[in-house]
Amino acid sequence: MALLLAVFFATLLAGLPIFIALAGSSLVYTHFSTMIPDFVVLHRIAGGVDSFPLIAVPFFILAGNLMNTAGITNRIYDFATAAVGWMHGGLGHVNVVGSVIFAGMSGTAVADAGGLGTIEIKAMRDHGYPDDFAVGITAASSTIGPIIPPSLPMVIFGVMANVSIGQLFAAGFLPGLLMAACMMVYVAWYAWKHKIGADQRFYWSVLGRTLIGAIPALLTPAIIIGGMATGAFTPTEAAIAACAWALILGTLLYKSLNWKQFYRISMETIETTASVLIIVGAASLFGWVLTTTRVTEQVTEALLSITSDPLLLLLLINVILLVVGCFMETIAAISILVPVLMPAVTKAGIDPVQFGVIMVLNLMIGLLTPPVGMVLFVLSRVAKMSFDATVKAVIPFLVPLLFVLVLISAFPPLTLYLPTLWYR
Repeated sequence: MALLLAVFFATLLAGLPIFIALAGSSLVYTHFSTMIPDFVVLHRIAGGVDSFPLIAVPFFILAGNLMNTAGITNRIYDFATAAVGWMHGGLGHVNVVGSVIFAGMSGTAVADAGGLGTIEIKAMRDHGYPDDFAVGITAASSTIGPIIPPSLPMVIFGVMANVSIGQLFAAGFLPGLLMAACMMVYVAWYAWKHKIGADQRFYWSVLGRTLIGAIPALLTPAIIIGGMATGAFTPTEAAIAACAWALILGTLLYKSLNWKQFYRISMETIETTASVLIIVGAASLFGWVLTTTRVTEQVTEALLSITSDPLLLLLLINVILLVVGCFMETIAAISILVPVLMPAVTKAGIDPVQFGVIMVLNLMIGLLTPPVGMVLFVLSRVAKMSFDATVKAVIPFLVPLLFVLVLISAFPPLTLYLPTLWYR
C-alpha cells in the first residue's frame, strides 16, 4: 500500500499526466502483489470505460463545440443583453444570464469561458467596465455550466458512483439557478457601490427581435431538459439529440458551419473524449486497488470517527474537496475520490444525488483556484491578462459560490426536490 501511494504521488510531483500516475502506480502494486495477476490491469481499465452512460461524454463535448462554432453564442448574448442589459451593471447581468442559457447546451465550464467569455469580456471592456470585474464575473458564471443540465462531470460521477444520471441532472437545476441569482445580487451590489448604470434602454421591439433570432438556440436546453423530464429519452439520448439539433442549426438554419469546421470540431471532440476516458479507465483501476486493499474502509472509519452527523461530515468533505480542486483536474478528482468518499457518505445517510451536486460544485470552484484552475488559464489567455491578475480578479466572486455550496449542503431539498418530483 505504501508503495502504491509513493509511486502515485511521485509521478504526480514529477509532472506526468494523471492517467499515468493512476495506472502506473496500480501496475506497480499488482506486479509486486503475489495474489493479483498483471492482466487484471487491462481488464479493469477496459471495464471502467465499458459503460453505456459514458456514450454521452463525446456527444456533450461535440454539442458544446458545435454551439461555439455555429454562431449560436452570439445570438444567446444578444438576447441576454436585450433582456437584462437595462439593469444597473447591465453587462454583468448579461454575463450571468448568458451562462445560464449556454449551460443548458454545453455542460462544461471551460466551453462557456472560452466561447461566451470571449464575447462577454470584449463587450464589457468596450463599455468601460474594469478588467477585474469583467474577468471575475465571466469566470464565476462559467461554473454554472456543469451544474445546470446537461453536465459532463455529473455523467462521470453517475458512472463512478452508480447513481442515476437523470436524477443528478434534475438535482442540479435549482442549485444552478440559485448560483445565478446570487451572482446577479453581487453584480447589483457592485454596480451600486461603483455607481455603474445601465448599458442600454429596454425596448420590447429589440427584445422581440433578439428572442426570435435566439429561439432555435433556446430550444436546445428545452429539448434536453424537457425530453428527460418527460421520459422521452435518456441522458445519453439527450446528448445525441443536442448534437443533432446543433448540426441542424449550424448547417441548415444559420448556415454558419462548413465541412472544414466540422472536421476540426470532430478532431477536437475525439481528442478531448480520449483524454477523459483514459482518465476514467485508469481511475477505475486505481479505485479498485484502493477497495481491495481496504483503503476505502479505513477512510470511511476515519471520517466517521470524527463525526457521524451528516451536515458536519459534508462540511468536512467540502473542505477536502476544495483543497483537492486546487491541485487536480475535475474528471480525475471525481474518478479518484468517488470510490473513497461514497462509503462514508452512504453510511452517514447522505443522499448520493445530493452529494453528487455538492462534489461537482466544489470541483467547479476548484477551476477558479490556483495552481491548476483550468478556467483561470483560459480566461488569462482570452483577456490577455497575467495569471496572477486573473486570480486576483476571480477571488471576490468565490463568495457567492461558497454561499451556495453551504446552502445546498445544509438544505437537501434544494437538490432533491426535482429528482423526487420526477423520478421517485
